[in-house]
Amino acid sequence: MKRLLTAIAVAAITSLPALAQTVAVTNGRVVTNTDGGVLNNGTVIIRDGDIVAVGTGLDLPQGAEVIDANGGWITPGLFHPATQLGLIEVGAEPSTRDTAADESVFNATLRVSDGFNYEGSHIDESRIDGITRFALYPSTGSSILAGRGALADSSGEAGSLFADDQFMLVDLSRSGARTAGGSKPAAWAYLRAALNDARTYPGRYMSSQTGIVLNRADAQAFEAAARGEMPIIFAMDDNADILRLIAFKEENPGLRVVIMGGAEAHTVAQELANADIPVILDPMRNLPDSFDVLSSSMEAAGLLFDAGVDVAFSTAASDSYFNTRLLTQHAAISVAHGADWADAFRAITLTPAEIYGYGDRFGALAPGYAGDLVVWDGDPLEVMSAPTHVFIEGEAQSMETRQTRLAQRYAEIRSDAEYAYHH
Repeated sequence: MKRLLTAIAVAAITSLPALAQTVAVTNGRVVTNTDGGVLNNGTVIIRDGDIVAVGTGLDLPQGAEVIDANGGWITPGLFHPATQLGLIEVGAEPSTRDTAADESVFNATLRVSDGFNYEGSHIDESRIDGITRFALYPSTGSSILAGRGALADSSGEAGSLFADDQFMLVDLSRSGARTAGGSKPAAWAYLRAALNDARTYPGRYMSSQTGIVLNRADAQAFEAAARGEMPIIFAMDDNADILRLIAFKEENPGLRVVIMGGAEAHTVAQELANADIPVILDPMRNLPDSFDVLSSSMEAAGLLFDAGVDVAFSTAASDSYFNTRLLTQHAAISVAHGADWADAFRAITLTPAEIYGYGDRFGALAPGYAGDLVVWDGDPLEVMSAPTHVFIEGEAQSMETRQTRLAQRYAEIRSDAEYAYHH
């Protein structure tokens, strides 16, 4: 799946002519996320939006725009695996929230992309902290089937939503139990009935608009996930629930299963690795806010990595829309509690891309990957480090946000005459 950096690929590009959209980022510590490892004093060359060369001592194409990293770090753009960016502007104001439909008759058929605002101000804030791609998650409404998620880039432009209907979110956590009727057995019964409805679509719906639990539209929308054509993201934390899901996957071998939450996943890490089930985890989440997370630990990520589980990091303990920019800090917490740096960085770049089927396009610096690249003034997992340049498909991105504009405006106290409202 990965396109490895090879000497042949690196040597070949040095003789290629430069085009108008050629960018060379030089003089940095390049984190490739491939078997190429980390390159000191490395260079990345992007042409027409794609990476065409990564290496040391490269000849720069004539006419290329050259960005000097000044000894900083050059990395793939970050990929946040679970956000509500562009779906919430002000959490306390219902009119700015498009995440759930509590009173709708539809559930699985809901498409989170229909509520996505590519100009949401929190997208810019995430971008200037290195996030170039992110997954969009719905919230549970009147059913444990929350709807279909999507993928977007952080350019803040029309067309930034690049993949729709990418996964189905199913809530089997404690909140899902309440939604389904008050217990986990009710949630599991609903899930089994919903899968049956979707797998028999359109058969039983030829003479009726409803199945056992799903209406016609929801059954049609859930069909792809029920047949293994789309991943199902299961929200759950309790280790007993996780073992139940592993058994459920064995009973339904065609399902593509991912766990989101996984506060107690580290206690059954080997079972998850054997079942080949990835986990989207927040390594900062360790407070026992329910009986489902009593075994949560900041050492969880390292234990999962050691067992061979594919792990992507989220910022669930902070939130999913205005603090998504803290992704590197959450990854750093895992390193402070035993995780390897390379594993932690992969968990916010390449692994999320792989979970959603884009591991050969995003999350690494190698020929053939998109030119999503970030230049940092220091180690990305150090809290005082910051990006100096962000590229999405080879295009330099604005490092300005509403917050930076406000900071600049109020950096100095001005005389009354200088304020616009006096004129």
